[in-house]
Amino acid sequence: MPRSSPTVDSAADPPAVSLSPEQSGDRGNSFGLALASIDFLPRFLRLATINVLSNLMVPLSGLISVAFLGHLNDIRYLTGVMLATVLFNTIYRTLSFLRMSTTGMTAQAVGRNDRSAMLLTGMRNGLLAMGLGGLILLLQHPLRDIGFRLLNAAPEVGAAGQAYYDARIWAAPVTLLNFVIIGWLLGQEKGEAKQFPFWRNRVLLLSIVGNGVNILLDYWLIVRWGWQSAGAGWATAIGQLAMAIVGLVMVGRSVKWQEIRSLAPEIFNWKEFRQTLTLNSNLLIRTFTLLCAFLLFASLSSALGTTVLAENALLLQIVTLTAYFVDGFAYATESLAGMFHGEGRRDRLLPLATLAGCVSFVFALAIALICICFPHSVFHLFTNSAAVLAGIHEFVVWLLPVLGCGSIAFMLDGYFAGLTAGATLRNTALIATLLGFVPVAIIAWNARSSTLLWLAMALFMAIRAGLLAVRVPATTRLES
Repeated sequence: MPRSSPTVDSAADPPAVSLSPEQSGDRGNSFGLALASIDFLPRFLRLATINVLSNLMVPLSGLISVAFLGHLNDIRYLTGVMLATVLFNTIYRTLSFLRMSTTGMTAQAVGRNDRSAMLLTGMRNGLLAMGLGGLILLLQHPLRDIGFRLLNAAPEVGAAGQAYYDARIWAAPVTLLNFVIIGWLLGQEKGEAKQFPFWRNRVLLLSIVGNGVNILLDYWLIVRWGWQSAGAGWATAIGQLAMAIVGLVMVGRSVKWQEIRSLAPEIFNWKEFRQTLTLNSNLLIRTFTLLCAFLLFASLSSALGTTVLAENALLLQIVTLTAYFVDGFAYATESLAGMFHGEGRRDRLLPLATLAGCVSFVFALAIALICICFPHSVFHLFTNSAAVLAGIHEFVVWLLPVLGCGSIAFMLDGYFAGLTAGATLRNTALIATLLGFVPVAIIAWNARSSTLLWLAMALFMAIRAGLLAVRVPATTRLES
């Protein structure tokens, strides 16, 4: 079995892909043949469908938790949990690079038919996840104190939020381990439902287990046992634990103990482990930079007044909802791009990017147009405030460039993550944030203009999409 190391994190250029002799024909015959060669369309659609369904389980679980808390007599439990959730989202979204790197490296190993590299990817990133989770537990009190101080909650709301935090934080190691397990399964295309029913799919099954346990425990701990916000925290933590247990059982059924024992001495091979750390660090910078842009957007919206904050928060809910759909396509793209790269199938990369880009853009455009054409019907589901609904009519049109460009940007994130081009993702995120979003956002703050703030967000998405798109041809370039 070949033991070649995974191609990880090229510098400024994405990794080039070698051609086999039968693939090295006329290089000038590009786009038309690319569109005609999408023989992997059924694989892409099956993967995307499963990933979208799995992603949608997350907001569904959150909405049910909110419904249980919202029906308690005291609203402070709901608001406290919502504040604590902001803190957890910040932590876990920052560390979501663990899933991206695991998927890309695993898919490339599968494409090379290198089982040892595939197993080592899961083992190394699994250890890294558990280590980071342990570090979060060690720092849980400073993280809590600093986080709630920055959130500036009222004392009674802060107390309810801290009760939720103190329960949920204990699931940090298994939550990060779940990132790795899901990434490892996606990299092997275990997210593909080759036959119905869909619930036989491993990735979707994990999502159903984790979120299903969360929903059931929400009811018992909040409604029946009266644990309020602490009950919501324990429900989420136990749901993540159940998800990790089932995931490890799935992994154990596909891996032999003898394989783990034979590969254990190679886990800390410094050269390969350093490549893993380099990729993860670049993806960490990329993810943290994007998160900072959205946090700054929310902070500046707050500075523009309560009504503007409510308007922008509802519009961002649409952006978040769209992201759950687009991420499903991005995950499918990531898996297939990594496999095609590992196989040396350069001829499939351009069709993949074209297909995924078109599908993502059409879905995002459809959501934007529905919101623009029927703003009252859509946003009345979230609020009955006449002032907020009137303001949204003025700014809803910004969903068109934000969702349109954002769909391409997030899809290409998956594409380049599959190629383990961490430096490309890091650099484009930094450029789009520092040269696109921040300068215009500062002008928006000085001018007290929500319009300019949305312009900053649109530029942020457009620059990311453009910079990533111009890098795609380099991924199909022959190695010299």
